[in-house]
Amino acid sequence: MSTAVQGREINEEKMNAFLGKVVGDFGAALSSSLAYIGQKLGLYKALASAGPVTSAQLAEKTSTNERYVREWLVNQAASGYVDYDKDTGRYSLAPEQAAALTDVSSPVYVGGGFFVVKAMTNAVSRIEDAFKNGGGLLWGDNDPDLFVGTERFFRPGYAAHLTASWIPSLTGVEDKLKAGGKVADVGCGHGSSTIIMAQAYPNSRFWGFDSHPKSIETARERAKDAGVSDRVTFEVANASDIADKQYDLIAFFDCLHDMGDPVGACKRASEVLAPDGSVLIVEPMAGDTVEENFNIIGRTFSGASTLCCTANSMALGGPALGAVATEGAIREQVLAGGFSQFRRATETPFNRIFEARL
Repeated sequence: MSTAVQGREINEEKMNAFLGKVVGDFGAALSSSLAYIGQKLGLYKALASAGPVTSAQLAEKTSTNERYVREWLVNQAASGYVDYDKDTGRYSLAPEQAAALTDVSSPVYVGGGFFVVKAMTNAVSRIEDAFKNGGGLLWGDNDPDLFVGTERFFRPGYAAHLTASWIPSLTGVEDKLKAGGKVADVGCGHGSSTIIMAQAYPNSRFWGFDSHPKSIETARERAKDAGVSDRVTFEVANASDIADKQYDLIAFFDCLHDMGDPVGACKRASEVLAPDGSVLIVEPMAGDTVEENFNIIGRTFSGASTLCCTANSMALGGPALGAVATEGAIREQVLAGGFSQFRRATETPFNRIFEARL
């Protein structure tokens, strides 16, 4: 069956399928806000530790209001985030759900993503203005939950892959760090990547740089808590101004694409890199054609890029590479910064890992 709208034929079956997708997205967007609340209030953790519970029991365990918890649980069960037993009227978390939503040490932990989504959603009015008038939104001007969420979202991947496969994929870097090398982590944020490397390579020294002062304060606290502050130094600095230590490794974790001057950042890296050193560039997974990004990963990264990554570079008058920048676009910036070698060293479903050398 079909109808005509403005002279164009509308296929009813396709129309209904599309409307179903839109309604699903409405539910996903609203449920993401509720998942954020579940993370903040410890609802998931309480479910994981308590076993099957009623809404009243969960409310009591978390000191929350039962009426809100009851509605929250319906949404979460409808979303597939919690399980429901209709015979007992109780809710629970399956092991897979618990690992993804509560275990911050798990490589599949995704809880931080809800902080990121909440923070980026709060930026919508600013980004709407930028659509019409140009400019952008600086990283440091975002909702503070963006900084919390970014650390929590990326840390599981770094913990799982950084020292196990990414560094070993580089040219001679692992041996240098085991023996005792110098490492710069540019755009280090809260310092998760820096600390993971410091824990794995106790003979090496590490410097983390970020332009966001609050993040550097947090990174210093994290280093003390991890017992590595004697070998890790965090400093407030732009990527183009990092201190000269003749580093064996310089790392850019998920940050080169949103910089205002990625060529300048690469130029500074080429100046302070030891002659036989390597630059590690971790970027979101993206295709080399537009259509290669038409999938759930490309959808997520392009959405985040519009609301945050591209916006930061635009605010700085930069090239706005964005989170779905092609490998060719990244290579162009790196080679323009003074490097002669650039290759994809390895990858994961979510990341491309590049190596640059002089």
